[in-house]
Amino acid sequence: MRWAVLAQVALCCLGAVRCFCPAQCTCTPNSRDGGSVSSSVVCNDPDMADIPINVPVDTVKLRVEKTGVRRVPSEAFYYLPDLRYLWITYNAVSALDPGAFYNLKLLHELRLDGNQISVFPWLALREMPSLRTLDLHNNRLVVLPAEAVPLLPGLTYLDLSSNRLGTLPSDLMDLWPPFNGSPVRKGAEQKVILGLQDNPWICDCRLSKIIALSKMTDCPVVLMDLFVTCSGPENLAGVLLQRVELDQCVKPTVMTSATQLTSPLGSNLLLRCDATGLPTPSLLWAKSDGTFPNNTVQESPVDGVRWSIMSLLGILGRDAGNYSCSAKNYAGNAQATISVAVAGGDVTTPPPPPPLGTSAEPGTSGGPPVSTALPSTPSVSSASTTINTTLVPTTPAPGSSPPTTAPPRLTTAVSSPPPPTPAETKSPTPRPPRPPAGSESRKLAADETSKKTDASRAIRGLKVVEEGPDSAVLLWTAQGLARDAALTVVCSPYGDQDAKRTLETTAGSGKVLLEGLAPGLRYSVCLVGRGPAQGKDPCLDFYTLGEAGGPSLLLVASWVACAVALPLIGLLLYKIVALSCSGPPPDAEQLEKESYVGFETITMKQRGPGARASELWARRAPNDSERLMLCSRSSLDSQTTYKSESSRSEFLC
Repeated sequence: MRWAVLAQVALCCLGAVRCFCPAQCTCTPNSRDGGSVSSSVVCNDPDMADIPINVPVDTVKLRVEKTGVRRVPSEAFYYLPDLRYLWITYNAVSALDPGAFYNLKLLHELRLDGNQISVFPWLALREMPSLRTLDLHNNRLVVLPAEAVPLLPGLTYLDLSSNRLGTLPSDLMDLWPPFNGSPVRKGAEQKVILGLQDNPWICDCRLSKIIALSKMTDCPVVLMDLFVTCSGPENLAGVLLQRVELDQCVKPTVMTSATQLTSPLGSNLLLRCDATGLPTPSLLWAKSDGTFPNNTVQESPVDGVRWSIMSLLGILGRDAGNYSCSAKNYAGNAQATISVAVAGGDVTTPPPPPPLGTSAEPGTSGGPPVSTALPSTPSVSSASTTINTTLVPTTPAPGSSPPTTAPPRLTTAVSSPPPPTPAETKSPTPRPPRPPAGSESRKLAADETSKKTDASRAIRGLKVVEEGPDSAVLLWTAQGLARDAALTVVCSPYGDQDAKRTLETTAGSGKVLLEGLAPGLRYSVCLVGRGPAQGKDPCLDFYTLGEAGGPSLLLVASWVACAVALPLIGLLLYKIVALSCSGPPPDAEQLEKESYVGFETITMKQRGPGARASELWARRAPNDSERLMLCSRSSLDSQTTYKSESSRSEFLC
């Protein structure tokens, strides 16, 4: 089909046939400034199901509105190189081919509002370098990907309203002032219109810049509708962006250990960067030449804080430059720079002839030129004396901080190197050869277990106390060192060189807390000072306690047993005391007297002749079975000893 269209276009240009307007469209010729004629085409037939392909090639404006078009195929407008305005509005478009807008180099305005687009081919914006207006209003977009942000800086009108967006990339607002660092020009004629209303926005830190924009009065970026509201979280639902206050969003701040450092050639250097912010920012090191060093470690000890250390081992001339530490989170970004200079890496004045015929180290041709007066890999017999003679003036004396301006001392030493004396030969031990350049030499400074610093001579009484399951306290005594002299604590599991950790401290602190240790392991810890290598660092080994955890089952059971037994024991003691305080128990006879009563049974005698009235009654002695308790005297259990029809029994107490 493409070749058929090209053939028709060629015939139209040659005038062999007449170019017809599509049957379902209306074509209107327009005059240009140069006298040429262009066309405007409007297609609004509800029965149209596809993008028309026989549109005049001189079309500048094409409108496909209120049709049944559902898809825009690849290269649908390839034959319209002069097209500047493309409106495909209020159709049923749900699919856009990634190559749908190919060859639209002059397109200025693209409107796709009122469709059913859920995924927009953002990479297709590369085919439209002149695009200034992008209207995606009233679609079904769910996300604006971060990779689309670099393709949007040329836009002056972006309408994302009435979609299903919940958030935006935090870098979106960095395209325009004041968020990109450029000053805001008051009364600037060129404005960027941004439509964001009617979306279910989740107002968190990712929208912090949009929220800040809604509160600005004079800004080159203007919101199409100021009454943009939040849909979440629940406590901010229905609140205008202008009234939202985010407590957990803080722009990062960056602080470095120093701004300028000068280090001798072949020494080791640690650069530290600390950042704070909410959410916790990420850190990235970069050099001024655009490279990203990989010999870094970083850690976030608590929420909102992160630090990073970059190590430079065996510094060469090519290591000099500016190193930037960048911190970034949803609320913004910040950056700090450390300038590193290498003493002896570049000599601007002509150096004297190399002593003893030594030359520069082979294998360093990739870096800056190194003076032949400072051989980097000297021989043991001759060049070691030359290195000591050169570097001794720059070695800090005990109690002083490391030098920050080493080049003047170095120049003096190079111009007139003194001959070695017995005192100089005995004082500092020869420095070991510089490690070879490459990835293996770019590990942490903690990878060296028994090198560097004469500061180790002033460290005494190194010991570990208060060992716990996951922590320990390292103690030492500094003699002859300044209280603010920098020291580095290097800790690692015994025999595991790849799991080392470093802590920065000062000599005057005298102690440091080692945290995050594993229980029941053997650890090695060293105290490393800064400066040229002069001796072995003080180190020791220690063990952490066994598996950490909560109280044992036996201990819990003991607590429960004590909690139950103590009240019982107290109750038992109370009963014993109460019984001991009462009188002696009564005897059995007394109890019988108090508890029982005796009954006598009398009955009427048979009357005979001459019987006396006092002898009318006969007595019967009660037996044991006739004894009743006093309390049951009136109950149904009362015992009757005799009963007859002619007489009744009587009971007398």
